[in-house]
Amino acid sequence: MKNITNNIPLKQLLGWLWKNSKGARGQATLNTIIGLLDVACQLLWVLACKRAIDIATGECEGSIAVTGCVIGTLMLVEILSRATSRWIHAVIGSEVRNKMRLKIFSRLLRGEWLHLQKHHTGDLINRLEGDVNNITALITETIPAVIVVSVQLLASFILLFSMSHMLAVSVLVALPLAMFASRFYIKKMRKLNRDVRDSDSRIQAVLQESLQHKALIKALEQNESTEQQLTNLQEQLQGQVRNRTKFSLGAYSLTQLGFASGYLIAFIWGVQGLATGAVSFGTLSAYLQLVGLIQRPTMDMSRFIPSIVLSFTATERLCELEDIPEEKQGESVMLQGTAGVRFKDVSFRYEKDSRMILNNFNYDFAPNSSTAIIGETGAGKTTLIRLLVALITPQEGKVEIYNENEKHCSSTTTRCNFVYIPQGNSLISGTIRDNLLMGNPNATEEEIMRALHIACADYVMELPQGIDTELAEQGGGLSEGQAQRIAVARSILRPGSILILDEVTSALDEETEQEMLHRLTNSQIGKTLIFVTHRPAIMQYCDKVLRIEKPQKKIC
Repeated sequence: MKNITNNIPLKQLLGWLWKNSKGARGQATLNTIIGLLDVACQLLWVLACKRAIDIATGECEGSIAVTGCVIGTLMLVEILSRATSRWIHAVIGSEVRNKMRLKIFSRLLRGEWLHLQKHHTGDLINRLEGDVNNITALITETIPAVIVVSVQLLASFILLFSMSHMLAVSVLVALPLAMFASRFYIKKMRKLNRDVRDSDSRIQAVLQESLQHKALIKALEQNESTEQQLTNLQEQLQGQVRNRTKFSLGAYSLTQLGFASGYLIAFIWGVQGLATGAVSFGTLSAYLQLVGLIQRPTMDMSRFIPSIVLSFTATERLCELEDIPEEKQGESVMLQGTAGVRFKDVSFRYEKDSRMILNNFNYDFAPNSSTAIIGETGAGKTTLIRLLVALITPQEGKVEIYNENEKHCSSTTTRCNFVYIPQGNSLISGTIRDNLLMGNPNATEEEIMRALHIACADYVMELPQGIDTELAEQGGGLSEGQAQRIAVARSILRPGSILILDEVTSALDEETEQEMLHRLTNSQIGKTLIFVTHRPAIMQYCDKVLRIEKPQKKIC
């Protein structure tokens, strides 16, 4: 079993599991200890029951009362151990899942933007939920259970072997065959599980996008087509689940047939021995219980295999997320005074064979300047913004942020110098205050009121709960223009001397647009303003205009 995934070697998957199991090893150890205690109780139970029956039938001498107390104590210990196991599963298990999910989520937040864009949001959510749950279950429950049932199998066999060599060997005769067949079972189940998980991700993506854009779907009357798309994906998933279940049930039925045969052998063996006087009633009872204790872990092993394969599939999917390179991390570099940004011979394309978006681009957004960036759709305005805030880096040339005394290449460490107001509705669910404090968590009430006034968002104070008004997803409950003004106020609260305003007045009427631009430009004197716009009204507030054009195609 060298490789049970499509692309990633088993050794690498095990290494990833070990590295990411750090916070889960405590729970795994506790589960193992409790499981072993439970095995010990079951084996002692078998011996105690045998002794009680032999005392009752006169096969040996002893006190039934004492034996009964031992059996009662074993029952109590087993009940307490299983209750403890449930508590560990519910409380500590939830904590372990949360820690692993947070770790991977943090890794995604620090991933390079361009690589993150290659994964659908719905797929990422599916991996953070379903795959994380499968992996934590493997580490904290399945692996300890495998250890426990292995010990139970070995201990039960030794005890049965001490009573009857031939019976013990005959009961285990099917085990090597089952282990040999598991190689083919694992290979097939791995593919079936991967198909199911990928289909789950596609369904998650459709659900997430459809609910996010429900207004658009209604307006375009695409309810039926969207429902049909989901229906088709669900039918595909149902077919894959059906195939996986058929295969799993077939393997399970064959296993059950082997186990039933083993139990039948033990029963006939014991009855025959009882008839000839070779065994006592207590020994017959012990035979049957020990056969159950041998066969149950073997059945559990067959049940664990699909879970283990599913977990390795989940591990592979999370390993793929680690291929997303992280952004450069480091201490933030805030330049004193007002900063500017200079592009030097910058060339950029998104894919190796795609068209060049910027080609040997040079421009200087000087400190204290005010620039309007205009250009046709697809010319590269959005790309320019992404380069400014270091979401992407140029293939050639460099982007410098500078002041009178120092300069640095633009990166995540210089991002703190920028105040970015994105195009469209960028509010999150929560209160208006929550949204505003994203710009500056330490903002005072006075600073909040000032920012709202500059953004022409004074209407907030007329709402019943004021800035503590609850908003639904994407600022639900507000008009686009109202939401846009709160987004502007949020950005004004953020420290930073370079303001990037992307179509910041696109949802405003002309009168409100003029008033907000007037307040904004007057309040931000001493800062570098960069407007990305199609609105002529904005250009009169700028001292420079940068027109970006698509690179001309070469004519052969």
